Amino acid sequence: MAILVDTGTRLVVQGLTGSEGRFHGLRNRSHGTQVVAGVTPGKGGQDVEGIPVFDSVAGAVAETGANTAMIFVPAPFAADAMYEAIDAGIGTIVCITEGVPAHEMLRIHAFLRGRGVTLIGPNCPGALSPGRANVGIIPAEIFREGSVGLVSRSGTLTYQIGHELTQLGLGNSTIVGIGGDPVVGSSFVDVLARFEADPQTEQVVMVGEIGGDEEEKAAAFIESEMTKPVVAYIAGFTAPPGKTMGHAGAIISGSEGTAQAKKDALEARGIRVGTTPTETAELVLQLVSA
Repeated sequence: MAILVDTGTRLVVQGLTGSEGRFHGLRNRSHGTQVVAGVTPGKGGQDVEGIPVFDSVAGAVAETGANTAMIFVPAPFAADAMYEAIDAGIGTIVCITEGVPAHEMLRIHAFLRGRGVTLIGPNCPGALSPGRANVGIIPAEIFREGSVGLVSRSGTLTYQIGHELTQLGLGNSTIVGIGGDPVVGSSFVDVLARFEADPQTEQVVMVGEIGGDEEEKAAAFIESEMTKPVVAYIAGFTAPPGKTMGHAGAIISGSEGTAQAKKDALEARGIRVGTTPTETAELVLQLVSA
């Protein structure tokens, strides 16, 4: 099994006719994802290398049975794209778009409540279940199928640690990039709960970074709710207070949100924290070999 995306994923790409949507939509298809439709208002009836384009997500769902949406829509229109996918009955939405205003995401959070929809992102690399489906911009070539679940706020660190795991002969059940904005659709806890319930996942790597308190919340959840071992890595030990580093959500406020504070919170609950991506992968190997 896997979480979020698998062989049953039927993907509609919102913004398929744009350069980024086209490139990554076709790339996802080349890795085995069922890309069944694209959506660009006013371009219904066209196609992108055999993928039909519709004017609306509702039309795409009705014609193709799409159940997952990937959003490559410019930031000023990304929130509307998310609402449209939700209203059309899409169950899993992956928003790649960067720069979606935080106040728009707060409204979407409220709108999602009780609807049974999973939103990953915005400003995220997406989700990949090696050998099954890739929805987003994660380079599937550097990953292999296995038992390690990987959840991260950072896209590039996701790729780096995934590569380190592959070099050690380890594979992944699913890789999930939740995004680095202050307000995102799914938290560490949301994804960790899915990994805990997934039979294929036997170990989990969590990649955090400075800013906010999501890692501290995850530490408490891991201690109280998870039976599977978790290894963590926190980026940003040298980041100065008050300065955004990399992501909109990666900013330290006073003594809160520092890499050291997050590392301490995790280790206090018995969660091993690697000091480098390489060491983090080696800690996972120790778990697998034990």
